[in-house]
Amino acid sequence: MKTIYLAGGCFWGVEKYFEQFDGVLSTEVGYANGNKENPTYEEVRTQTTGFTETLKLEYDPAVLPLRKILELYYDIIEPTVKDRQGHDIGNNYRTGIYYLNEEDLPLIREVTAEEQKKYSDPIVTEILPLQNFYKAEEYHQKYLDKNPGGYCHIPSEKLSLKH
Repeated sequence: MKTIYLAGGCFWGVEKYFEQFDGVLSTEVGYANGNKENPTYEEVRTQTTGFTETLKLEYDPAVLPLRKILELYYDIIEPTVKDRQGHDIGNNYRTGIYYLNEEDLPLIREVTAEEQKKYSDPIVTEILPLQNFYKAEEYHQKYLDKNPGGYCHIPSEKLSLKH
């Protein structure tokens, strides 16, 4: 089992999207790389804590390799847009790839460089080691399962792929 943290705008859709793929062992949404302990959603949305809404993704690399996860991730974000995804605006909606293992960094950089070829503007997605992560409140976990009509910036057809 390995873990990677992905910030892609509102974490509800990022979680729903990744849950559908074989090799995903568990998901948890929360707040990453901020500047206080145990932030609440209300604090994070003030854009003063430095946290970004993030998916903690535990996966089996033999079934779902990191390269594939990163390719899937880039398919659901606008990586050249700073502090915004869809209608969600603010530094808490910035995109980021936060890694635990330094050995993952060369592959993250390689996939990002390949992705950059698709854009004329520079990719602004953060690529950083994970500094901290706090689980979001329970009502945010599996939110789109609990609230099927809930807002998501990811197109609905991408949330219902069967893999």
